[in-house]
Amino acid sequence: MMPVVSYERCGKRLVDLILSVCGYLCAAPLLIVIAVCIKLDSPGSVMFMQTRIGRYGEPFRLMKFRSMYRDPAREQRGFTPGETTRITRVGRMLRATKLDELPQILNVIKGEMSLVGPRPEVPRYRGVYEGAFKAVLSLRPGITDWASIKYRNEEELLGATDDPDETYEQAILPDKLGLALEYKARIGLGTDIEIICQTLARVIRG
Repeated sequence: MMPVVSYERCGKRLVDLILSVCGYLCAAPLLIVIAVCIKLDSPGSVMFMQTRIGRYGEPFRLMKFRSMYRDPAREQRGFTPGETTRITRVGRMLRATKLDELPQILNVIKGEMSLVGPRPEVPRYRGVYEGAFKAVLSLRPGITDWASIKYRNEEELLGATDDPDETYEQAILPDKLGLALEYKARIGLGTDIEIICQTLARVIRG
């Protein structure tokens, strides 16, 4: 296995580029099919873009397939934990299979994200990174990580609570960031392969 420092600084980015470019080329026909299904299912754009906190606190535009009906008023208010009332028929399938995350391969190619890394949060949670969690910002955010696997059914968990916002901010988000710090301590090629395999297994079982 590569030394931690060399893998994090250059080896990880090389692996990201090779796998994401190959993955994008292989997935291109599927991306087209999904785009057509979204357009046929509901009015609006195929893609959903949202500002997230990137490496070193720099904001970037995260890409997803749109899985909700358009509601400009709600979108201006930003991220609402556990919100499921606007999910489209195609969107439910995309979220269940995590196919709505596929466009983030382009974020990886652009260098804004990594295949494996802590999930990027919206700017409203920037203050949470103060103190112990500030170290998380030294990592590129990722498409998947241990928190993504653990909270794969996050929407269901939040939907069952009386106050999804409070539950997310007080319980789930700190746990996610704690798992991100654990990943930072164990970062390496073997760890990334382990997380990718676990993610694929969960998606297939789901």
